[in-house]
Amino acid sequence: GQPDNVLGQQYEYQIRPCIDLIDSLRSLGVEKDLALPAIAVIGDQSSGKSSVLEALSGVNLPRGSGKIKYRDQEVVLKSPGQVEKEVRKAQDFMAGAGNGVSDELITLAVESPNVPDLTLLDLPGITRVALANQPQDIGQQIKRMIKTYIQRQETINLAVVPSNVDIATTEALEMAREVDPNGERTLGILTKPDLVDKGSEADIVSVVRNLVYTLKKGFMVVKCRGQSEIQNNISLENALLNEKDFFENHEHFRTIPTLEKQIITKLNEAETKLKIIGAGVPAKESDKLCFLIEKIRHFVDGINEVMHGDEEVSGRNLKLFTNIRKRFNVWEMKMKESVDNFPKQLKDDISVYENQHRGRELPGFVNYKTFENIAKSQIKKFEEPAIAKLHEITELVRSTFNKIAMNHFFPYPNLYRCTKGNLEVICSKQQKEAENFIRTQFQMEEIIYCQDTIYGASLKVVREDVEPPPLKIFKPSPAQISVDEMSQHIQAYFKNASARLLNQIPMIILHYMLHQFADKLQTDIMLLLQDKERLSTLLMEKNDLVSERQNLKDRIKRLRGAQQRLAKFPG
Repeated sequence: GQPDNVLGQQYEYQIRPCIDLIDSLRSLGVEKDLALPAIAVIGDQSSGKSSVLEALSGVNLPRGSGKIKYRDQEVVLKSPGQVEKEVRKAQDFMAGAGNGVSDELITLAVESPNVPDLTLLDLPGITRVALANQPQDIGQQIKRMIKTYIQRQETINLAVVPSNVDIATTEALEMAREVDPNGERTLGILTKPDLVDKGSEADIVSVVRNLVYTLKKGFMVVKCRGQSEIQNNISLENALLNEKDFFENHEHFRTIPTLEKQIITKLNEAETKLKIIGAGVPAKESDKLCFLIEKIRHFVDGINEVMHGDEEVSGRNLKLFTNIRKRFNVWEMKMKESVDNFPKQLKDDISVYENQHRGRELPGFVNYKTFENIAKSQIKKFEEPAIAKLHEITELVRSTFNKIAMNHFFPYPNLYRCTKGNLEVICSKQQKEAENFIRTQFQMEEIIYCQDTIYGASLKVVREDVEPPPLKIFKPSPAQISVDEMSQHIQAYFKNASARLLNQIPMIILHYMLHQFADKLQTDIMLLLQDKERLSTLLMEKNDLVSERQNLKDRIKRLRGAQQRLAKFPG
């Protein structure tokens, strides 16, 4: 068809010259001086490496039961062909008729218009034990040779591993990781899946899913010709048909890597994302108004849930009200700590006041002015911490409301900006009003007042808590009696005043910064519905949202199609 012709033309004009250039450079032996792009096939002896290369190239390659001629081969893949005998002759000529090793390349070029162009390097199989007619360091020689090729950044490494061995002990993967620690240039090829012990199939599936040994390019499972198929002269074409039949009918491998589960997961993800960004803004103006009403209703519901402590939270996140209460508990703890520490410093303060301010009163009389001044100064110390607590709670509520606005209006930048602007204005006004009220509360606390019955009960408790003085020969002085009496009165009053503030400050903050803030924000956002001329502007979506929605719809369609095909799959 025409698309194929266009792609073919682009290939011939842009890619073909590059590949031809690389091939010509390699024919000149430039790879000895420069690293050229290639795919290196590495693996242990008898790992199925040659079979993988045959399947890729369509070329029969020489092999033996662990006794192959060790020789680098470079195959420039363009077409299948029967060249096994010629390659074996070249190996015998360069590496000797035994089992020696040669650094010289055998270059095999096969041409055909039906296959892609690849440059494959078939490296000797990794061996650990030298045969009788081999040098003792044959293993080291082969590893050095392999490393020469796989360490090049331009080389993609195909690490061939039999499925019936422990992947953790595979030297091919270990060598690949040494030169490619992040697994960016390495593709794992699992061979011989038909030889896996029964019950171990799940382990192979885990490897293919990249759960056991991580590679950026992952793992693939192939079933190539085995020794019996080679001896029975099974062709490469028939071997491919046998492989297809094996995977289609195998209980565990037919959906590697668990395609059904992957499709369901991806489908759920796509549907969830589509639900989050919504179905899109309607075209009709009347429908747009209903659409905006629905969006605002959900936003208002979110604010109400937070205000009443009914919102849903996940993980370690806390509800807003729970967060606020925790901060008020800190306020309570600090106030109680101050009340408990108060008696320790009180007597010193009273003595100072008595020395500085006692006038015509005779010793032993309680100076009410001293009592009043000390009570006021102690209560005044709580004013700035109360304002700081207001600011802390304000920021917590503001950020929570802003997050709700973002969650509901993020697809519509203008609507979100409008809501956020109103939110910031209301927040600032509410904070000022709350601060004025708190400062007014502390001004009222300068009026020393408490109901007689409440104060009398508190004074009685304080006096009962005082330890009886130790027996002394000398009686306490009138001044000391005066100080003790004053201390008890101030403690009694301070306990009542602090208890009053302990509840009053949180109630002021909750009233202004949670309830009134939420009510006014909801009122302001509802007023947007009256401005019908701004409907289209407010509901204008992000530039990339329309394309993202369409991509999600297309993805869902593809995944559902794949799901249907898998459901019809035989077996």
